[in-house]
Parts: sequence; C-alpha cells; structure tokens
Amino acid sequence: MDQTTRVMYATALLRITLGAMFVAHSFILKYKVYSLTGTAGYFESIGLPGFLAYIVFWMEFIGGLMLIAGVASRWVAAALIPVLVGAAWAHAGNGWVFSNANGGWEYPLYLVVVSIAQVLLGDGALSLGERLKLADRLRTRSLRAATTR
Repeated sequence: MDQTTRVMYATALLRITLGAMFVAHSFILKYKVYSLTGTAGYFESIGLPGFLAYIVFWMEFIGGLMLIAGVASRWVAAALIPVLVGAAWAHAGNGWVFSNANGGWEYPLYLVVVSIAQVLLGDGALSLGERLKLADRLRTRSLRAATTR
C-alpha cells in the first residue's frame, strides 16, 4: 500500500471514529442518559440558554452522521469546533481529567485538536462525499463530450 492510500484510510479512520463519538455523545449521553430536557437544565445551570442544548444535540447528531458518511467532512468538523470549545469551557472549572466530578476539560480539548486535523485532511477514503464528487466529475465530462460532438 502506498503512502497516499495509507493517508486516505487513516483519514477515514479518524473521520469515522470522530463521527461515531459525536453520535454517541449526542444520542446516548444527551438524549438517553440525561434527556434533552435534563441537558437543557444543565446548560441553564452553567449560565447558557436552555434552547442551546437542543441545537448542540442536533449539531452533534447530524454532524456525526455526516462525518461517518464522509459528507462535507471539513465543513462539519469546522462547525463542531465551537461546540467542543464550549464543552471545554463548561468543564474548565472541574480540572484537567474528565473523570473528575462533572468532567474535566482534557477530552473536549483533545476533540478540538482531532477536529482541526479532520478539517485539514478532508473526507479520506470510503466517503460518500468523494463518491459524489467523482460522479459529478464523470457527469460533467460526459456532458462536455456530448456537447463537443
């Protein structure tokens, strides 16, 4: 396997696991464990508007699915960075380790760095986005060939 192929698959691995983390964090933690109402209450308890919890839930859930599928990965990862910075801020007073009471800030900070790497790398292998781009390029070539005949 050549270097380019390895990078494409490493990028896919990063993208898929980051997406799975966002889906799990939104659906399992915010929806199943705490409920959206409970999450909204937590947001309010730290001084944020409660409705923001619903926006964050959907951003993480839909963004996670888009990352798993490999659709607009750069844009999705970039859009989720402010959510992660907000999470780091929310946990800043709890110390470094996320196992501290109410969680620490090292995990959200780590996810900021991973998301920045995803922004720099793009979709990678096994992505729907790359397949759609390829299909679009083939369609464009086909149309050009048909119009030049």
